[in-house]
Order: sequence, then C-alpha cells, then structure tokens
Amino acid sequence: MSPVILDNALGAVGHTPLIRLDKVAKLHGLKCNLLGKVEYLSAGGSVKDRIAKAMVEAAEKEGKLIPGKSVVIEPTSGNTGIGLAMACAIKGYSVIITLPNKMSLEKEATLRALGAEVIRTPTEAAWDAPESHIGVAKKLQREIPYAIILDQYKNVNNPLAHEYTTGPEIIEAVVSTPSTPSRPSSGKVDVVVAGAGTGGTITGISRAIKKQHNKDCTVVGVDPKGSILAFPDSMNTADQGSQYVVEGIGYDFVPDVLSRDPADVNVWLKTSDEESFAAVQVIMREEGLLVGGSSGSALSGALRWLKSEEGMRIANSEGKNVVVLLPDGIRNYMSKPWFLNIAMNKEPTPLSALITKVLQNGDDNRKDETSQDDTTLKHEMHDNSSRPNEAAMKNQGRQIVAKAFL
Repeated sequence: MSPVILDNALGAVGHTPLIRLDKVAKLHGLKCNLLGKVEYLSAGGSVKDRIAKAMVEAAEKEGKLIPGKSVVIEPTSGNTGIGLAMACAIKGYSVIITLPNKMSLEKEATLRALGAEVIRTPTEAAWDAPESHIGVAKKLQREIPYAIILDQYKNVNNPLAHEYTTGPEIIEAVVSTPSTPSRPSSGKVDVVVAGAGTGGTITGISRAIKKQHNKDCTVVGVDPKGSILAFPDSMNTADQGSQYVVEGIGYDFVPDVLSRDPADVNVWLKTSDEESFAAVQVIMREEGLLVGGSSGSALSGALRWLKSEEGMRIANSEGKNVVVLLPDGIRNYMSKPWFLNIAMNKEPTPLSALITKVLQNGDDNRKDETSQDDTTLKHEMHDNSSRPNEAAMKNQGRQIVAKAFL
C-alpha cells in the first residue's frame, strides 16, 4: 500500500501483499515456502481490478472513450465488472454489465452500488448463443449510441496488466525478502499456481516471471471440472459440459488472451467444487484470510501438484518458493450455500462443548437459586400468616389512645 495520499481509488489497485501460508504448509508436511498473493486487498476487491484499470486507461489513450457519452459494456463473471464499474464511477462513464444467473447476488449488489446497470443471462446458455452474457452484451453494443465493449476475452491489456504489475510485484516481494536460517529462500519464484478464467492472469504472470526473472519457473494452471480450458483437450472430456458452482474460473470456450502454450503454462490440473470449498475453509481457519471459492481452487490445485512426482521435489526442498494466486475475497459469496455451510454448520469444537457446559451449569444454578427463593418465600408467608394483623394492631392502638383522652 502507498504511504502517500492517493488521487483516487484507482491508485489503490494492485500492490497486494504476498503472505506466507505457513500453517497450511505445516498441515501438509511441506518444507517449501507456500506463499499467497492476496488480491482481495486491492481497491475493488479482486485481481480483476488490474485489468479493468488497464483496459479503461488504454481505451482513453486510444480515443475510444468519450467523456459524458461513452457507455462501457462488459460480459463478466462479476469481478471484472466490479473493477470497471469502480473505474467508470471515478472517470464518469456509464456502465452496463451482463452477468450469468449463477453469479452471486453480492456481485450484482456491488455493481449496482457503483452505478452500473446489470442484466442477468441464463447460466446454461452457450457462450456464442444470443441469450448468453456475451451475446446480450453484443446486442446492446450494436443498438446503444456510443457503447463500447472493452472485451476482457480479447483485449491485450488483460494479460499485459499482469505482465506489468502482478508478476513484477511477486518477483519484487520474493527477491526483496532475505534468506535466513529460520526462513530459507531460493531468492526466486520457483512455482506459480493460478486458476484460469479469461486466462489473462496466468498468462501475464507467467510471461513476467519467465522473461524477466526465472525461465525455469513452473506455472500450474487450475481449471474446474466442466470447463474446457485445460491442455491437452483430453483432460476436459470426462466432465465437459457439467455445471460447477465455483465462480470466476473456467469457460466453455478458450479466450484469445489465454496462452495454452506449454512454454507459458507448464502443467494443468482439474479441480472439483468440493475440494475448492474445503480449501477455502482451511485458508480461513488456519491463515485468517477471507478468500473466495476460486482461491480454494488454486490452493487445492497447488497442494495436489506438490504431491505429484515433479511437485514433491519442490515440496521437500527448503527455500523453494511456491506462489498461489488468491483472486478475490468472501465479500462476493456471503449468501452462497457453500459458504454458509462452512460458516454455520461447522463441527463442534472442544471450546464449544465447554461453552455449552458453562451455560448449562449457569442455568442449573439459576434454577437452584429460584427454588431456594421460592422455599424462603413460602416460609415467610407461613410465618406471616401466624402473626397478628399489623394494620389491626395499629387500629386497636389508636382506639386505646383515643379512650385515654376522653
């Protein structure tokens, strides 16, 4: 974070911390350094803030956006839309976001709070169908004056934003942290693990690290079961077309900005909703990081890869640096059943058992005290019933005094 006063919220995009996930590493017996790039600490709450800022600023430089006239339209899973709505609120452009129905209510509410118009589309619609979020965005763009789709799926500024910011930030954090006997470090980014949606994040980070820093860095791409982004294509056939709950990663088409070249993304893994959400719970409970579902996908993919033959060489090497990209936070998913299950239906702990015991003992003590009070009151009433009536005694006394003065 910048130590100086910023002109606006766009100055707080990116510059996110790289945090040790030591407790998770210990749980899994890892000797390497497991590091999380925590993107929900960006101004708009996700890694997509970076591309939104880059795409808007590039469009302005190219004269594609006209202040007071342009209408920015974007089909999105939500986070790119939030980043664009934030940027456009600051810069004064109108925004329309097309959003599949499966995306969270929190994303829609955030978009509307930032002034965007939101159009929901069928989740099951194929990407190239007219009723899909992409198809509806194109229709609106054709018919609304001064409308423009910045198009995160094709816009070169998507991967460039990560090549110029996210990747260099990761490199700087690792290189700037000295190796010590208690915390050894190779001084290099040895592995990066990230989920793929548009693919701009993993492509840009890979290029930054491999070009500028460590050409031998292993880049692991994570793709949800049901998506078709993993390479080779044979990895996707078993679950192709099946629905998945996790948001923000995976697609039914391969975006132009995703490089599936093995030189850029060396390894691909497929993950399930169940393992993703289980990993979210681990990050929250062990590391205190309130991440979203796709962060769980990235972590579960990293842990699985580290148990592979190639990955174990890294996992068992002290000082090797494994970076996991954590794209967004739980803000976007608070009402989702998977999160409510994690938060509200957790297994009883020894502490919760102690709390119950203390409170039950308190209730029992109160019952005993109430019972004793009732008994005392009954005794007092019995005693009072055997005594002369106080009012009658006073009246009798008055009569005696009165007679004495007659």
